[in-house]
Parts: sequence; structure tokens; C-alpha cells
Amino acid sequence: MNWMLMPLRRYADFSGRSRRMEFWMWQLFKFLVGCGIMVLFIVMFGSALASLSTGSSEGLVAAGGAMILLYLACLVLGLAIIIPDIAVTVRRLHDTDRSGWWILAPLAPYLVFWMAAMQSIDLTAPNPQPSGAAAAVMFGALAVAVLLALTLLVFYFLDGTPGANRFGPDPKGRDGQAPS
Repeated sequence: MNWMLMPLRRYADFSGRSRRMEFWMWQLFKFLVGCGIMVLFIVMFGSALASLSTGSSEGLVAAGGAMILLYLACLVLGLAIIIPDIAVTVRRLHDTDRSGWWILAPLAPYLVFWMAAMQSIDLTAPNPQPSGAAAAVMFGALAVAVLLALTLLVFYFLDGTPGANRFGPDPKGRDGQAPS
């Protein structure tokens, strides 16, 4: 549990390094919380369907209101954890001696995709369609985005550089210093 909550303790700390254990336990924590929220949502949705089938408007309103509150809670939770999520990802990339800016790499092809789409589609036409060349550029941009995302995934699985690197001491303590 300590590893899962470490990114919350280092909330907006974008400097230094994070071990794979910290990064992946944080991902597991987010997954488990998401599964718990999904179970609550399914239970509330089932309750709403049951109320609908019995004709109980009070139960339907209560279940609908609960689902709206759960959605708002998810929104607040998502906004609250986006900073530590980005920070632990940047520190994980630092551990592999890569810049944190790598997390933006998969987004760059989307700019090309959007520009190709806007250049080639006549939005005033009754059935707007991209030209063949623009469609190929758009498909290529999406393929590059997927490849960059997979590259990032590989970086997250790689062991950190042994010893100190330009981002700080080794969090595993393999450089003779105490782990941070």
C-alpha cells in the first residue's frame, strides 16, 4: 500500500526518479479504484432499471441522482489525481534517463492528423469526406501515435539506469547512496 500511495505524497514533484514498483503500483491503485467505482455505477444502474420496471419514480430519481453524484465524484477524483499521475510518469521516464517531455510524443501525430483533416475536408459539402491522400496521411499519423504510445509503454517497463543519472540518484540505491 505504501508504493500505491507514494505518488500522492510526492503530489507535484516532477524532479527525481521513480522506480517501476512505484509507477506500476500507482497504476494498479488507479485500476482498483476505477473497478470499485464501476461496480458502484453498475449497482446504481441496476437499481435504476429495477425502479423503472416496477414503475417506482422515487427509486428511479434516487438512483439517477446517485449516479450523477458518483459521476461528479469521479470527475473531482480524476482532476485531483491528474497531477500526481503525470508527475510519477515523468519521474519514471527520468529513471530510464529520458526527458519527461516524452509523455507528449504520442500527441504530436494528432496535430498532423487534425491539420490533414482540416485541409482536406470541405465542411460545407453535403457529405464531407477527406481526399485519398489526406486519408492516408491521417491513417499514418494515427499509426505513428500508436507506435509512440507502445514505445512509451516499453520505456515504463525498462529498468532504471543503475547509479546516478542527470535526474538524480538511483532510487534503488545501486550507486552507493541511500535510496530516496
